[in-house]
Amino acid sequence: MMWLEFLGYFIIGVYSLSLIYVTVFCLMQLQLLFRYFIKPQIKTVESKKSVGDESWPFVTIQLPVFNEKYVVARLIDNIVSLDYPKDRFEIQILDDSVDETTEIINEKVKEYAQKGFQIHSIKRTDRKGFKAGALEEAMSSAKGEFIAIFDADFLPETDFLKATIPSFDDPGVGVVQTRWAHINQNYSILTELQAFQLNVHFTIEQKGRYNAGYLLQFNGTAGVWRKACITDAGGWESDTLTEDLDLSYRAQLKGWKINYLEEVTAPAELPSDINGLKSQQFRWMKGGAETAKKILPAVWSSDIILTQKVQATIHLLSSSIFIFVFILGVFSVPLLFILNPLGLGAIHFFVYLISLLSIILVYGVANVGVAWPKEIKLIMIFKFVLLFPVFVSLSMGLAFHNSLAVLQGFFGKTSAFVRTPKYGASRDLKSLVSSSYFAKKMGWVSIGEGCLSVYFFIALYFGWKFDMKEFFTMHFLLALGYLMLFLFALKSRFTK
Repeated sequence: MMWLEFLGYFIIGVYSLSLIYVTVFCLMQLQLLFRYFIKPQIKTVESKKSVGDESWPFVTIQLPVFNEKYVVARLIDNIVSLDYPKDRFEIQILDDSVDETTEIINEKVKEYAQKGFQIHSIKRTDRKGFKAGALEEAMSSAKGEFIAIFDADFLPETDFLKATIPSFDDPGVGVVQTRWAHINQNYSILTELQAFQLNVHFTIEQKGRYNAGYLLQFNGTAGVWRKACITDAGGWESDTLTEDLDLSYRAQLKGWKINYLEEVTAPAELPSDINGLKSQQFRWMKGGAETAKKILPAVWSSDIILTQKVQATIHLLSSSIFIFVFILGVFSVPLLFILNPLGLGAIHFFVYLISLLSIILVYGVANVGVAWPKEIKLIMIFKFVLLFPVFVSLSMGLAFHNSLAVLQGFFGKTSAFVRTPKYGASRDLKSLVSSSYFAKKMGWVSIGEGCLSVYFFIALYFGWKFDMKEFFTMHFLLALGYLMLFLFALKSRFTK
Protein backbone atom coordinates (compact mmCIF):
# COMPACT_ATOMS: atom_id res chain seq x y z
CA MET A 1 0.00 0.00 0.00
CA MET A 2 3.02 2.26 0.28
CA TRP A 3 2.86 3.04 -3.41
CA LEU A 4 -0.74 4.21 -3.08
CA GLU A 5 0.27 6.54 -0.28
CA PHE A 6 3.16 7.82 -2.39
CA LEU A 7 0.79 8.38 -5.32
CA GLY A 8 -1.58 10.27 -3.03
CA TYR A 9 1.12 12.63 -1.82
CA PHE A 10 2.38 13.07 -5.39
CA ILE A 11 -1.10 14.17 -6.51
CA ILE A 12 -1.35 16.55 -3.55
CA GLY A 13 2.09 17.94 -4.36
CA VAL A 14 1.29 18.60 -8.03
CA TYR A 15 -2.05 20.14 -7.10
CA SER A 16 -0.44 22.36 -4.46
CA LEU A 17 2.29 23.61 -6.80
CA SER A 18 -0.30 24.42 -9.46
CA LEU A 19 -2.41 26.24 -6.91
CA ILE A 20 0.60 28.29 -5.78
CA TYR A 21 1.40 29.23 -9.40
CA VAL A 22 -2.18 30.34 -10.08
CA THR A 23 -2.25 32.30 -6.79
CA VAL A 24 1.00 34.12 -7.57
CA PHE A 25 -0.29 34.95 -11.06
CA CYS A 26 -3.49 36.43 -9.59
CA LEU A 27 -1.51 38.44 -7.04
CA MET A 28 0.58 39.86 -9.87
CA GLN A 29 -2.66 40.96 -11.52
CA LEU A 30 -3.59 42.65 -8.25
CA GLN A 31 -0.22 44.37 -8.22
CA LEU A 32 -0.90 45.74 -11.72
CA LEU A 33 -4.24 47.03 -10.45
CA PHE A 34 -2.36 48.93 -7.75
CA ARG A 35 0.01 50.32 -10.40
CA TYR A 36 -2.96 51.28 -12.55
CA PHE A 37 -3.91 53.94 -10.00
CA ILE A 38 -0.36 55.20 -9.38
CA LYS A 39 1.01 58.19 -11.26
CA PRO A 40 3.35 57.07 -14.09
CA GLN A 41 7.06 57.03 -13.44
CA ILE A 42 7.52 57.73 -17.16
CA LYS A 43 7.99 61.33 -18.19
CA THR A 44 5.75 62.33 -21.05
CA VAL A 45 6.40 65.05 -23.61
CA GLU A 46 3.58 67.48 -24.21
CA SER A 47 2.85 68.12 -27.87
CA LYS A 48 3.21 71.65 -29.24
CA LYS A 49 1.07 70.88 -32.30
CA SER A 50 -2.28 72.54 -32.73
CA VAL A 51 -5.23 70.98 -34.58
CA GLY A 52 -4.73 73.28 -37.53
CA ASP A 53 -0.96 72.82 -37.75
CA GLU A 54 0.03 71.79 -41.28
CA SER A 55 3.38 70.38 -40.19
CA TRP A 56 1.99 66.95 -39.38
CA PRO A 57 4.53 64.24 -40.31
CA PHE A 58 3.93 61.83 -43.16
CA VAL A 59 2.29 58.57 -42.07
CA THR A 60 2.01 55.23 -43.83
CA ILE A 61 -1.12 53.31 -42.90
CA GLN A 62 -0.72 49.57 -43.42
CA LEU A 63 -3.75 47.26 -43.64
CA PRO A 64 -2.65 43.59 -43.65
CA VAL A 65 -5.50 41.56 -45.18
CA PHE A 66 -6.12 37.91 -45.94
CA ASN A 67 -9.55 36.78 -47.19
CA GLU A 68 -11.67 39.48 -45.52
CA LYS A 69 -14.42 39.95 -48.11
CA TYR A 70 -17.05 40.80 -45.49
CA VAL A 71 -15.17 43.66 -43.82
CA VAL A 72 -12.44 44.98 -46.12
CA ALA A 73 -14.62 47.60 -47.85
CA ARG A 74 -15.78 48.90 -44.49
CA LEU A 75 -12.16 49.09 -43.34
CA ILE A 76 -10.97 51.11 -46.35
CA ASP A 77 -13.96 53.47 -46.16
CA ASN A 78 -13.13 54.08 -42.52
CA ILE A 79 -9.42 54.71 -43.06
CA VAL A 80 -9.91 57.30 -45.81
CA SER A 81 -12.20 59.23 -43.44
CA LEU A 82 -9.42 59.88 -40.93
CA ASP A 83 -9.09 63.53 -40.00
CA TYR A 84 -5.53 63.99 -41.22
CA PRO A 85 -4.20 66.07 -44.15
CA LYS A 86 -4.74 64.00 -47.30
CA ASP A 87 -1.27 64.82 -48.58
CA ARG A 88 0.33 63.69 -45.31
CA PHE A 89 -0.57 59.99 -45.37
CA GLU A 90 -0.59 57.00 -47.69
CA ILE A 91 -2.53 53.74 -47.43
CA GLN A 92 -0.87 50.40 -48.16
CA ILE A 93 -3.24 47.45 -48.38
CA LEU A 94 -1.12 44.34 -47.86
CA ASP A 95 -3.31 41.87 -49.70
CA ASP A 96 -2.48 38.17 -49.34
CA SER A 97 -6.03 37.12 -50.22
CA VAL A 98 -6.96 34.24 -52.50
CA ASP A 99 -10.68 34.97 -52.80
CA GLU A 100 -13.03 37.80 -53.81
CA THR A 101 -11.36 40.12 -51.29
CA THR A 102 -8.78 41.12 -53.90
CA GLU A 103 -11.46 42.31 -56.32
CA ILE A 104 -13.13 44.38 -53.62
CA ILE A 105 -9.77 45.94 -52.70
CA ASN A 106 -8.94 46.78 -56.31
CA GLU A 107 -12.29 48.54 -56.76
CA LYS A 108 -11.79 50.56 -53.57
CA VAL A 109 -8.22 51.48 -54.50
CA LYS A 110 -9.42 52.73 -57.88
CA GLU A 111 -12.30 54.67 -56.30
CA TYR A 112 -10.19 56.50 -53.74
CA ALA A 113 -7.15 57.03 -55.95
CA GLN A 114 -9.45 59.01 -58.26
CA LYS A 115 -10.41 61.14 -55.25
CA GLY A 116 -6.80 62.08 -54.64
CA PHE A 117 -5.81 59.59 -51.91
CA GLN A 118 -2.40 57.98 -51.95
CA ILE A 119 -3.67 54.42 -51.79
CA HIS A 120 -2.38 51.23 -53.35
CA SER A 121 -2.48 47.48 -52.93
CA ILE A 122 0.62 45.35 -52.41
CA LYS A 123 0.02 41.81 -53.67
CA ARG A 124 2.55 39.09 -52.86
CA THR A 125 3.07 35.91 -54.86
CA ASP A 126 3.00 33.79 -51.68
CA ARG A 127 2.16 34.14 -47.97
CA LYS A 128 5.70 33.54 -46.74
CA GLY A 129 5.91 34.73 -43.15
CA PHE A 130 2.16 35.40 -43.08
CA LYS A 131 1.32 38.77 -41.49
CA ALA A 132 4.89 39.42 -40.36
CA GLY A 133 6.16 38.64 -43.87
CA ALA A 134 3.67 41.05 -45.44
CA LEU A 135 4.60 43.84 -43.02
CA GLU A 136 8.32 43.29 -43.53
CA GLU A 137 8.05 43.27 -47.33
CA ALA A 138 6.05 46.50 -47.34
CA MET A 139 8.64 48.30 -45.20
CA SER A 140 10.87 49.04 -48.17
CA SER A 141 8.13 50.95 -50.01
CA ALA A 142 6.62 52.72 -46.97
CA LYS A 143 7.26 56.46 -47.31
CA GLY A 144 6.06 57.46 -43.85
CA GLU A 145 8.21 58.41 -40.90
CA PHE A 146 5.52 56.65 -38.87
CA ILE A 147 3.56 53.49 -39.66
CA ALA A 148 0.03 52.92 -38.38
CA ILE A 149 -1.29 49.36 -38.54
CA PHE A 150 -4.92 48.20 -38.52
CA ASP A 151 -6.30 44.70 -38.90
CA ALA A 152 -9.28 44.21 -41.20
CA ASP A 153 -11.98 44.40 -38.52
CA PHE A 154 -10.81 47.65 -36.90
CA LEU A 155 -12.59 51.00 -37.27
CA PRO A 156 -10.43 53.71 -35.68
CA GLU A 157 -12.03 57.02 -34.74
CA THR A 158 -11.48 59.88 -37.20
CA ASP A 159 -9.05 61.66 -34.84
CA PHE A 160 -6.88 58.57 -34.33
CA LEU A 161 -3.72 59.90 -35.98
CA LYS A 162 -3.99 63.36 -34.43
CA ALA A 163 -4.44 61.72 -31.02
CA THR A 164 -1.44 59.41 -31.33
CA ILE A 165 1.21 61.14 -33.47
CA PRO A 166 1.97 63.88 -30.88
CA SER A 167 3.38 61.20 -28.55
CA PHE A 168 6.29 60.88 -30.95
CA ASP A 169 7.44 64.41 -30.06
CA ASP A 170 9.44 62.44 -27.51
CA PRO A 171 12.28 61.06 -29.67
CA GLY A 172 12.59 58.03 -27.41
CA VAL A 173 9.07 56.79 -28.16
CA GLY A 174 9.08 54.04 -30.75
CA VAL A 175 5.51 52.79 -30.47
CA VAL A 176 2.10 54.11 -29.47
CA GLN A 177 -0.59 51.57 -28.62
CA THR A 178 -4.27 52.40 -28.07
CA ARG A 179 -7.14 50.59 -26.35
CA TRP A 180 -9.37 48.21 -28.22
CA ALA A 181 -13.11 48.80 -28.03
CA HIS A 182 -15.72 46.33 -29.26
CA ILE A 183 -18.17 46.79 -32.12
CA ASN A 184 -20.21 43.67 -31.45
CA GLN A 185 -19.86 43.10 -27.71
CA ASN A 186 -23.63 42.57 -27.32
CA TYR A 187 -23.88 40.08 -30.21
CA SER A 188 -23.89 36.97 -27.98
CA ILE A 189 -22.73 35.62 -24.64
CA LEU A 190 -19.52 34.54 -26.40
CA THR A 191 -18.66 38.09 -27.50
CA GLU A 192 -19.68 39.48 -24.07
CA LEU A 193 -17.22 37.15 -22.36
CA GLN A 194 -14.40 37.98 -24.78
CA ALA A 195 -14.88 41.69 -24.15
CA PHE A 196 -14.95 40.96 -20.43
CA GLN A 197 -11.41 39.56 -20.60
CA LEU A 198 -9.94 41.96 -23.16
CA ASN A 199 -11.09 44.93 -21.09
CA VAL A 200 -8.73 43.77 -18.34
CA HIS A 201 -5.76 43.56 -20.69
CA PHE A 202 -6.41 46.98 -22.22
CA THR A 203 -6.93 48.75 -18.90
CA ILE A 204 -5.33 47.16 -15.84
CA GLU A 205 -2.57 45.20 -17.55
CA GLN A 206 -1.42 47.63 -20.22
CA LYS A 207 -1.89 50.83 -18.23
CA GLY A 208 -0.55 49.23 -15.05
CA ARG A 209 2.65 48.16 -16.80
CA TYR A 210 2.95 51.54 -18.49
CA ASN A 211 2.52 53.46 -15.24
CA ALA A 212 5.12 51.32 -13.49
CA GLY A 213 7.69 51.59 -16.27
CA TYR A 214 7.55 47.86 -17.05
CA LEU A 215 7.94 46.45 -20.54
CA LEU A 216 4.63 46.19 -22.38
CA GLN A 217 3.49 45.28 -25.86
CA PHE A 218 2.18 46.44 -29.18
CA ASN A 219 -0.99 44.42 -29.77
CA GLY A 220 -0.58 43.90 -33.50
CA THR A 221 -3.09 46.55 -34.53
CA ALA A 222 -4.56 49.92 -33.54
CA GLY A 223 -1.13 51.37 -32.93
CA VAL A 224 1.61 53.41 -34.58
CA TRP A 225 5.32 52.64 -34.99
CA ARG A 226 8.22 54.94 -35.64
CA LYS A 227 9.72 53.42 -38.79
CA ALA A 228 13.25 53.91 -37.45
CA CYS A 229 12.30 51.88 -34.37
CA ILE A 230 11.20 48.89 -36.47
CA THR A 231 14.45 48.99 -38.41
CA ASP A 232 16.63 49.43 -35.32
CA ALA A 233 14.93 46.49 -33.57
CA GLY A 234 15.63 44.17 -36.51
CA GLY A 235 12.34 44.36 -38.40
CA TRP A 236 9.35 42.05 -38.48
CA GLU A 237 10.25 38.39 -37.94
CA SER A 238 7.97 35.43 -38.62
CA ASP A 239 9.52 32.78 -36.36
CA THR A 240 6.69 33.21 -33.82
CA LEU A 241 2.91 33.50 -34.24
CA THR A 242 2.93 36.73 -32.21
CA GLU A 243 5.25 38.88 -34.28
CA ASP A 244 3.82 41.96 -32.52
CA LEU A 245 4.87 40.82 -29.03
CA ASP A 246 8.26 39.73 -30.35
CA LEU A 247 9.08 43.05 -32.03
CA SER A 248 7.73 45.00 -29.05
CA TYR A 249 10.25 43.39 -26.73
CA ARG A 250 13.15 43.61 -29.15
CA ALA A 251 12.44 47.32 -29.57
CA GLN A 252 12.29 47.98 -25.82
CA LEU A 253 15.48 46.02 -25.20
CA LYS A 254 17.06 48.38 -27.75
CA GLY A 255 16.02 51.30 -25.56
CA TRP A 256 12.81 52.39 -27.29
CA LYS A 257 9.70 53.27 -25.27
CA ILE A 258 6.08 52.28 -25.82
CA ASN A 259 3.40 54.82 -24.97
CA TYR A 260 0.02 53.41 -24.00
CA LEU A 261 -2.97 55.69 -24.57
CA GLU A 262 -5.91 54.21 -22.69
CA GLU A 263 -8.12 57.16 -23.53
CA VAL A 264 -7.80 56.59 -27.31
CA THR A 265 -9.98 53.71 -28.47
CA ALA A 266 -10.15 51.75 -31.71
CA PRO A 267 -13.36 49.70 -32.06
CA ALA A 268 -13.00 46.19 -33.51
CA GLU A 269 -15.06 43.09 -34.14
CA LEU A 270 -14.85 40.16 -31.73
CA PRO A 271 -14.96 36.59 -33.10
CA SER A 272 -18.63 35.64 -33.37
CA ASP A 273 -18.27 31.85 -33.33
CA ILE A 274 -16.37 29.30 -31.25
CA ASN A 275 -14.04 28.30 -34.10
CA GLY A 276 -12.94 31.89 -34.61
CA LEU A 277 -12.38 32.35 -30.89
CA LYS A 278 -10.35 29.16 -30.62
CA SER A 279 -8.18 29.98 -33.63
CA GLN A 280 -7.43 33.37 -32.10
CA GLN A 281 -6.72 31.88 -28.67
CA PHE A 282 -4.46 29.22 -30.17
CA ARG A 283 -2.44 31.83 -32.06
CA TRP A 284 -2.08 34.07 -29.02
CA MET A 285 -1.22 31.27 -26.58
CA LYS A 286 1.22 29.41 -28.81
CA GLY A 287 2.79 32.64 -30.05
CA GLY A 288 3.20 33.88 -26.49
CA ALA A 289 5.07 30.70 -25.55
CA GLU A 290 7.23 30.91 -28.69
CA THR A 291 8.10 34.53 -27.93
CA ALA A 292 8.92 33.73 -24.30
CA LYS A 293 11.28 30.98 -25.42
CA LYS A 294 12.91 33.33 -27.93
CA ILE A 295 13.09 36.56 -25.94
CA LEU A 296 13.60 35.62 -22.26
CA PRO A 297 17.34 34.94 -22.59
CA ALA A 298 17.78 38.43 -24.08
CA VAL A 299 15.66 39.94 -21.30
CA TRP A 300 17.82 38.46 -18.56
CA SER A 301 21.10 39.32 -20.28
CA SER A 302 20.00 42.93 -20.87
CA ASP A 303 20.80 45.92 -18.67
CA ILE A 304 17.19 46.71 -17.72
CA ILE A 305 16.49 46.75 -13.98
CA LEU A 306 15.58 43.61 -12.02
CA THR A 307 11.92 44.51 -11.47
CA GLN A 308 11.52 44.99 -15.23
CA LYS A 309 13.10 41.59 -15.86
CA VAL A 310 10.81 39.88 -13.36
CA GLN A 311 7.69 41.55 -14.72
CA ALA A 312 8.74 40.84 -18.31
CA THR A 313 9.15 37.17 -17.39
CA ILE A 314 5.68 37.05 -15.83
CA HIS A 315 4.25 38.82 -18.87
CA LEU A 316 5.91 36.58 -21.45
CA LEU A 317 4.97 33.42 -19.54
CA SER A 318 1.39 34.51 -18.89
CA SER A 319 -0.08 32.02 -21.39
CA SER A 320 1.32 29.16 -19.29
CA ILE A 321 -1.32 29.92 -16.63
CA PHE A 322 -3.67 27.67 -18.63
CA ILE A 323 -1.40 24.67 -18.15
CA PHE A 324 -1.61 25.06 -14.38
CA VAL A 325 -5.36 25.72 -14.45
CA PHE A 326 -5.78 22.50 -16.45
CA ILE A 327 -3.60 20.51 -14.03
CA LEU A 328 -5.45 22.05 -11.09
CA GLY A 329 -8.78 20.88 -12.46
CA VAL A 330 -7.74 17.36 -13.47
CA PHE A 331 -5.85 16.64 -10.23
CA SER A 332 -8.62 18.02 -8.01
CA VAL A 333 -10.81 14.98 -8.76
CA PRO A 334 -8.50 12.32 -7.25
CA LEU A 335 -8.27 14.53 -4.16
CA LEU A 336 -11.86 13.53 -3.43
CA PHE A 337 -10.67 9.96 -2.87
CA ILE A 338 -7.34 10.48 -1.07
CA LEU A 339 -7.63 13.42 1.31
CA ASN A 340 -9.62 11.67 4.04
CA PRO A 341 -7.61 8.40 3.96
CA LEU A 342 -4.41 10.48 4.33
CA GLY A 343 -5.92 12.41 7.23
CA LEU A 344 -5.97 15.72 5.34
CA GLY A 345 -8.75 18.19 4.68
CA ALA A 346 -9.56 20.50 1.79
CA ILE A 347 -9.13 23.46 4.14
CA HIS A 348 -5.42 23.36 3.27
CA PHE A 349 -6.25 24.51 -0.26
CA PHE A 350 -8.39 27.50 0.61
CA VAL A 351 -5.55 29.77 -0.46
CA TYR A 352 -7.42 29.83 -3.79
CA LEU A 353 -9.80 32.34 -2.18
CA ILE A 354 -6.98 34.90 -2.38
CA SER A 355 -6.80 34.28 -6.13
CA LEU A 356 -10.55 34.54 -6.50
CA LEU A 357 -10.85 37.80 -4.58
CA SER A 358 -7.93 39.33 -6.51
CA ILE A 359 -9.46 38.47 -9.88
CA ILE A 360 -12.91 39.71 -8.84
CA LEU A 361 -11.38 43.05 -7.92
CA VAL A 362 -9.30 43.34 -11.11
CA TYR A 363 -12.16 42.41 -13.43
CA GLY A 364 -14.62 44.57 -11.56
CA VAL A 365 -12.49 47.70 -11.89
CA ALA A 366 -11.63 47.02 -15.55
CA ASN A 367 -15.21 46.44 -16.66
CA VAL A 368 -17.58 48.21 -14.26
CA GLY A 369 -15.14 50.99 -13.44
CA VAL A 370 -13.59 51.71 -16.83
CA ALA A 371 -14.59 49.92 -20.03
CA TRP A 372 -18.34 49.35 -19.87
CA PRO A 373 -20.69 52.09 -21.08
CA LYS A 374 -21.82 54.00 -18.03
CA GLU A 375 -25.21 52.98 -16.65
CA ILE A 376 -26.80 52.96 -13.21
CA LYS A 377 -24.07 51.53 -10.98
CA LEU A 378 -26.37 48.95 -9.39
CA ILE A 379 -27.32 47.58 -12.82
CA MET A 380 -23.64 47.35 -13.81
CA ILE A 381 -22.76 45.48 -10.63
CA PHE A 382 -25.66 43.10 -11.16
CA LYS A 383 -24.46 42.42 -14.71
CA PHE A 384 -20.95 41.79 -13.40
CA VAL A 385 -22.22 39.33 -10.78
CA LEU A 386 -24.03 37.39 -13.50
CA LEU A 387 -21.19 37.43 -16.03
CA PHE A 388 -18.21 36.74 -13.77
CA PRO A 389 -18.94 33.09 -12.89
CA VAL A 390 -19.78 32.32 -16.54
CA PHE A 391 -16.50 33.94 -17.59
CA VAL A 392 -14.53 31.93 -15.02
CA SER A 393 -16.25 28.77 -16.20
CA LEU A 394 -15.47 29.36 -19.88
CA SER A 395 -11.89 30.40 -19.10
CA MET A 396 -11.27 27.19 -17.15
CA GLY A 397 -12.91 25.25 -19.97
CA LEU A 398 -10.46 26.76 -22.48
CA ALA A 399 -7.55 25.48 -20.37
CA PHE A 400 -7.30 22.18 -22.29
CA HIS A 401 -7.27 23.82 -25.73
CA ASN A 402 -4.94 26.63 -24.69
CA SER A 403 -2.55 24.31 -22.81
CA LEU A 404 -2.01 22.33 -26.00
CA ALA A 405 -1.19 25.57 -27.83
CA VAL A 406 1.28 26.66 -25.14
CA LEU A 407 3.02 23.28 -25.10
CA GLN A 408 3.36 23.36 -28.88
CA GLY A 409 4.94 26.78 -28.57
CA PHE A 410 7.45 25.70 -25.92
CA PHE A 411 8.37 22.48 -27.76
CA GLY A 412 8.74 24.20 -31.12
CA LYS A 413 6.01 22.47 -33.11
CA THR A 414 5.53 24.34 -36.38
CA SER A 415 2.04 25.47 -37.41
CA ALA A 416 0.58 27.95 -39.85
CA PHE A 417 -0.70 31.42 -38.98
CA VAL A 418 -4.46 30.79 -38.93
CA ARG A 419 -6.19 34.13 -39.04
CA THR A 420 -9.54 34.70 -37.35
CA PRO A 421 -12.21 35.44 -39.99
CA LYS A 422 -14.57 38.36 -39.39
CA TYR A 423 -18.02 38.76 -40.87
CA GLY A 424 -19.07 42.35 -40.30
CA ALA A 425 -20.84 43.38 -37.11
CA SER A 426 -24.10 44.07 -38.90
CA ARG A 427 -24.45 40.56 -40.32
CA ASP A 428 -27.19 38.45 -38.78
CA LEU A 429 -26.67 34.90 -37.50
CA LYS A 430 -28.16 33.25 -40.59
CA SER A 431 -25.72 35.09 -42.84
CA LEU A 432 -22.85 34.30 -40.49
CA VAL A 433 -23.28 30.54 -40.43
CA SER A 434 -23.78 30.29 -44.18
CA SER A 435 -20.62 32.24 -45.01
CA SER A 436 -17.72 30.53 -46.72
CA TYR A 437 -15.36 31.37 -43.86
CA PHE A 438 -17.41 29.56 -41.23
CA ALA A 439 -15.58 26.37 -40.19
CA LYS A 440 -17.86 23.41 -39.41
CA LYS A 441 -15.26 20.78 -38.57
CA MET A 442 -15.47 19.33 -35.04
CA GLY A 443 -11.99 18.16 -34.07
CA TRP A 444 -10.67 15.83 -31.42
CA VAL A 445 -10.04 18.72 -29.02
CA SER A 446 -13.77 19.47 -28.93
CA ILE A 447 -14.50 15.80 -28.31
CA GLY A 448 -11.92 15.87 -25.50
CA GLU A 449 -13.70 18.87 -23.99
CA GLY A 450 -16.94 16.89 -24.02
CA CYS A 451 -15.19 14.03 -22.19
CA LEU A 452 -13.74 16.43 -19.63
CA SER A 453 -17.22 17.80 -19.00
CA VAL A 454 -18.40 14.27 -18.17
CA TYR A 455 -15.30 13.80 -15.96
CA PHE A 456 -16.18 16.82 -13.84
CA PHE A 457 -19.88 15.98 -13.65
CA ILE A 458 -18.82 12.60 -12.24
CA ALA A 459 -16.62 14.49 -9.77
CA LEU A 460 -19.69 16.43 -8.64
CA TYR A 461 -21.44 13.15 -7.86
CA PHE A 462 -18.55 11.74 -5.82
CA GLY A 463 -17.99 15.06 -4.05
CA TRP A 464 -21.60 14.96 -2.90
CA LYS A 465 -21.39 11.28 -2.00
CA PHE A 466 -18.22 11.70 0.07
CA ASP A 467 -19.50 14.93 1.61
CA MET A 468 -16.52 16.88 0.21
CA LYS A 469 -18.38 19.90 -1.00
CA GLU A 470 -15.32 22.16 -0.82
CA PHE A 471 -14.59 21.33 -4.45
CA PHE A 472 -18.21 21.47 -5.56
CA THR A 473 -18.15 25.02 -6.99
CA MET A 474 -14.87 24.42 -8.79
CA HIS A 475 -16.04 21.15 -10.35
CA PHE A 476 -19.37 22.65 -11.34
CA LEU A 477 -17.68 25.57 -13.14
CA LEU A 478 -15.27 23.19 -14.87
CA ALA A 479 -18.06 20.86 -15.95
CA LEU A 480 -20.10 23.80 -17.22
CA GLY A 481 -17.14 25.40 -19.03
CA TYR A 482 -16.17 22.25 -20.92
CA LEU A 483 -19.83 21.53 -21.68
CA MET A 484 -20.30 25.04 -23.11
CA LEU A 485 -17.32 24.61 -25.42
CA PHE A 486 -18.52 21.19 -26.55
CA LEU A 487 -22.04 22.47 -27.24
CA PHE A 488 -20.72 25.51 -29.11
CA ALA A 489 -18.63 23.18 -31.29
CA LEU A 490 -21.58 20.83 -31.78
CA LYS A 491 -23.79 23.72 -32.83
CA SER A 492 -21.13 24.94 -35.25
CA ARG A 493 -20.81 21.44 -36.73
CA PHE A 494 -24.49 20.92 -37.46
CA THR A 495 -25.80 24.44 -38.15
CA LYS A 496 -27.02 24.67 -41.75
